[in-house]
Amino acid sequence: TYYYLAFFKYNAPNKLGSNIIRDKCTQSYKFLTASPGLSLTPEIPKGVVIQANNSNPTSEKFKRVRNWSITKYKYTRQALSEKLGRGSRTVDLDLEPRLELLKDDRQRYENVTNLAQTLASQLSQLTVTQKNLGDAFTELSVKTPSLHLEFGINADAQRFLSKSGETLTEAINAFTSDMNTLVNKTIEDTMINAKQYETVRIEYDAFRVDLEELNMGPRDAVTVPKLEQAQKNFQTQREKYEKIRDDLSVKVKLLEGNKVKVLRNQLWMLHGAFAAHSLSCQNFLEKNIQEAGEHLNNVSTDVPSFLEES
Repeated sequence: TYYYLAFFKYNAPNKLGSNIIRDKCTQSYKFLTASPGLSLTPEIPKGVVIQANNSNPTSEKFKRVRNWSITKYKYTRQALSEKLGRGSRTVDLDLEPRLELLKDDRQRYENVTNLAQTLASQLSQLTVTQKNLGDAFTELSVKTPSLHLEFGINADAQRFLSKSGETLTEAINAFTSDMNTLVNKTIEDTMINAKQYETVRIEYDAFRVDLEELNMGPRDAVTVPKLEQAQKNFQTQREKYEKIRDDLSVKVKLLEGNKVKVLRNQLWMLHGAFAAHSLSCQNFLEKNIQEAGEHLNNVSTDVPSFLEES
């Protein structure tokens, strides 16, 4: 009946059949008013509070996009201003020199790693050639009885040098593997954090410049709310900047200590591998020459050649 009344209220009786609807609504209204305990007003349970939901997802999304666009605009303006030499920037006198030193060290370590890889590749090719040369000397030693001793000595020498070179190549490859881990993983991870720090630093300077410009301007009913909002934004960016700066500073200190330990160990191992290779080759060649000399002393005098007879 309530909906009949509402329909009748908002639809004027200008159509066919509207009088019939009006009569039925009137009859229903009389019945309700005459019946005890019935009310035309809808009842709302006590103790229930109905709150309207004023949040609009589209509006919230638009607000986030707007804030992101403003931040990116300020970031681009500050970065361009710094590149042109017009804007001021915040400099951490303790952290940034260490980051520059770390960048320089990374380039030098990468160069050392590439050179070590080249050396290992060339040494590997050398060992293969030495092994093949040793096999050729062995074959000639069998086929040339008069030079059996000389070919045999050189064959043994080349085979030993090849085997010792393979051991040295493995040591160099282990060195380059650890250097790659240090350069391309450990230091690279820190450099990624350094790039994030630089991004946050530029954003912080952008909001700082905005606040300084507003502080230098007049104070009125329009600028005071903007100044308060700029102060809040600046404080938020400042806390973000200080947090990532402190985290990066701790990470760089830990990296410096770990880098020294890793490099000290790897450099001593590499030096030991070269020393062992050189000493083993020297000892073998000296022993080989000594045995060959003793063998030659025990061999009878050779038959003179045609030129010696003449």
